[in-house]
Amino acid sequence: MPSMIDQKDTVLELQPLSREIWDRKYRLRNLDGVPQEESVDETFIRVAREIASVEKEEQRQKWEQSFLWALRNCAVPAGRILTNAGSLDAHSERNASLINCVVSQSIPDNLDGILTMVKRAGLTLKAGSGIGYDFSTVRPAGSIVRGNNASAFGPLTVMELLDCLCAGISTAGDRRGAQMAVMDIRHPDILSFIEAKHRHGRFQNFNMSVLVTDDFLKALENQAVWDLVFPVKPERFLELCEISGEEGDDSLCWEDFPDTGDVVKNETGLVACEKYDAVPAEELWDKIMQSTYEFSEPGILFIDRINARNNNSFCETIRATNPCGEQPLPPDGACLLGSVNLVHFIEEPFTASAAFQWDRFEQVVRIFVRLLDNVVDLSNLPLDAQAEEIFRKRRHGMGILGLGSAVAMLRMHYGDKHSLAFTEEVLRRMALVGWQQAVEIAREKGPAPIMEETFTLDTEMLRRAPRLQSRGLRTGDKVPGRVLFANTQSHLSDLEQLDPEILPQIEKYGARFTHHTSIAPTGTIALSIGNNVSNGIEPSFEHRYTRRVLDASLANREEHTVYSYEYLLFRQKLGLSDMVAGDVPSWFATANSVSYQDHLAVQAAAQKWVDSSISKTVNLDPDIRFDEFKQLYLDAAKMGLNGCTTFRPNPAAYDSILERAEPSQQQQTLFEFTMDDHSRLSVPGETRVSYNGINQSAEDLFRALEEHSHA
Repeated sequence: MPSMIDQKDTVLELQPLSREIWDRKYRLRNLDGVPQEESVDETFIRVAREIASVEKEEQRQKWEQSFLWALRNCAVPAGRILTNAGSLDAHSERNASLINCVVSQSIPDNLDGILTMVKRAGLTLKAGSGIGYDFSTVRPAGSIVRGNNASAFGPLTVMELLDCLCAGISTAGDRRGAQMAVMDIRHPDILSFIEAKHRHGRFQNFNMSVLVTDDFLKALENQAVWDLVFPVKPERFLELCEISGEEGDDSLCWEDFPDTGDVVKNETGLVACEKYDAVPAEELWDKIMQSTYEFSEPGILFIDRINARNNNSFCETIRATNPCGEQPLPPDGACLLGSVNLVHFIEEPFTASAAFQWDRFEQVVRIFVRLLDNVVDLSNLPLDAQAEEIFRKRRHGMGILGLGSAVAMLRMHYGDKHSLAFTEEVLRRMALVGWQQAVEIAREKGPAPIMEETFTLDTEMLRRAPRLQSRGLRTGDKVPGRVLFANTQSHLSDLEQLDPEILPQIEKYGARFTHHTSIAPTGTIALSIGNNVSNGIEPSFEHRYTRRVLDASLANREEHTVYSYEYLLFRQKLGLSDMVAGDVPSWFATANSVSYQDHLAVQAAAQKWVDSSISKTVNLDPDIRFDEFKQLYLDAAKMGLNGCTTFRPNPAAYDSILERAEPSQQQQTLFEFTMDDHSRLSVPGETRVSYNGINQSAEDLFRALEEHSHA
């Protein structure tokens, strides 16, 4: 059992809004609404006890204490876990899940199937899980529906059904439902999809992204024409063949398109598709970019890259993500989330001696891995197919929060070379420790069931597992899942550079889970449990601002002034209780002060060691030129990112829930200084500041800070 490490230098009392959010969202109450917990620590005690309950009886107390230590040392499970773990005694009538996100089954291209899918979605939303959907499998609006001489209503009508459903359901824990809609860039209704949210108030319960393929990026580069296509039914395929007299007619093509159910495939598995239209690739890209420029949607998902990197590419195809995009998942896929708060691992913050406690960080990750794996056994998903999927693969998504706050405390500029190296090192260590634990727990408890299944090698499997070819395995050979998993071409192969034994051990013993890391946006837990540390891998929004938060009725918004964690800590350490928000070092980044190049660089630094994906928003100046904006997305593609989402303030399109709290004209900037590198400060010596009531120079101020940190 690890001992507690004193964190007094970096622990602050919760801000009023932070405590209010904990009270409303995570604090246990009985059926009459009476609070059952007096502090966040009591929430941690409940969660640790419940998650340890799946251990062998003689080990439960040991693991309960270990889990509680990890929670107190900044392992932060996602909101569904904090709310629902151990809540059944108080809420015996609730059927709440501990899982934040799932992806729907493929949407059937028929009315009965669509209505069944809507019912399944309702049960999932009611249990508290957000849902992602791929609408590419629904035939285009206006297509002929054979048998009743009608026209198809199209994918956007299905979206409207689900949007109304989500708006009408009060999810477990009174949390607003969340959904993600994606559509393949080849779909004939892609233009309608791109513009779906241009009408105010439409699809408010959906985030939206376009699935961009490698072929489209090539067509864009070559200024080629892009075909909009959809799979044909067997009878329509025969008609088109008869009309043309041959299968090579221009109205038909063969695509790696999702199977809509009743399709025609060739010997390589490609789907017969009918060409509906053809548009210049550049024109289509401009439509997407213009919409994103004005409305910040749709986002972009580079879907071929996502599948190529998927650890399970030998057995699943990903077509959608969870609502915030950090979890690409197969049909009925589910993933539980958790994040490690980085700020409390920093010793002597803001000083030249600031350092990160790597040993304690790794110990927290080591215990947190087991905690999250245990949550699989308590997941309580509402649908059998979802439960089967998560038990078969046991994927989880551990990430980080507070990166922006942490790099400020370490005196780094968000996006500079030092912060990028730090970001990569954090995720590298998290990945290595996690996969070492995947083997260790598999040896103790058994691997994820998929590791023990037998698979028959086909051409595609061998292409994705080149290491097997070098060992003489061929198409038709049968191998265990653990062998395919250890030899599949994915980012896991990079782990061999760190631990040459890790993949051979996975091949021998299997792994307890198939996915370990993912970086979620962590908005609510960062604000509440984290005391407003920066979200996920983002910089802080602002260091003092007004936040408009839904009240308990979920009908109105209340205004609260909140402060970034690093700002409060900096002010406390200097004793500047009246310091205004503008009076911070130049390395206190905000979302809008960071260039888009630095935003993307941080995302790329993190992605190298992340199994799944990253929820990241690139905040932009409202005056950014459109050509520069378009280049941003092309840069993201060239940097190998899985996707890209931007936010450009546009008052005509948004009613923002965040507003800067500007200091009054009477308030004066106390000091301004710049940083030469990650360890030395350059300040104008004549600048006068106030520290503990004494007027002095900025140089003297930081000398006082250094002395204060060592006192």
